[in-house]
Amino acid sequence: MATLTVVKFSSAGGADEALDTLNRLQSQQLIQVHDAAVVSWPSDRKKPVTHELHDTKKSGAVGGAFWGFLFGLIFLVPFLGAAIGAGAGALMGSLRDIGISDSFIKDVREKITPGTSALFVLTSNAVLDRVAAEFRGSTGEIIHTNLSQEEEAKLHEAFDQD
Repeated sequence: MATLTVVKFSSAGGADEALDTLNRLQSQQLIQVHDAAVVSWPSDRKKPVTHELHDTKKSGAVGGAFWGFLFGLIFLVPFLGAAIGAGAGALMGSLRDIGISDSFIKDVREKITPGTSALFVLTSNAVLDRVAAEFRGSTGEIIHTNLSQEEEAKLHEAFDQD
């Protein structure tokens, strides 16, 4: 089973840098990145820019439709009104099974703001101590992960969070 993790960075380019690090760790066979998407929100833009890194041939890749739907719920629904929001709410039921809840959407919406970025990544088979060591001292903030409490604590420690 893949782990979904979302990490926010205090700069518009931080998530791209983190993805580069994950790709390097994957080449060292310290983690398997199934799929990822980056949201960056330059300070001078009205809305964030997104891009997906996916290879639908990889096991666990979710594809652009998933990321597009998720980012639509997070960033577009507040602007499109209640009618679309109500329709999207019906689709949220299926997302709850993979750890995407209304509170997840709200947290991400509130934390990803102009001048920041976020990495959304599906991973598995991580050598957690080695991966965490690579991110130690990074300015990332873990918004969400469906790791165990012990695994999540290691990640928080790597990002110097309480």
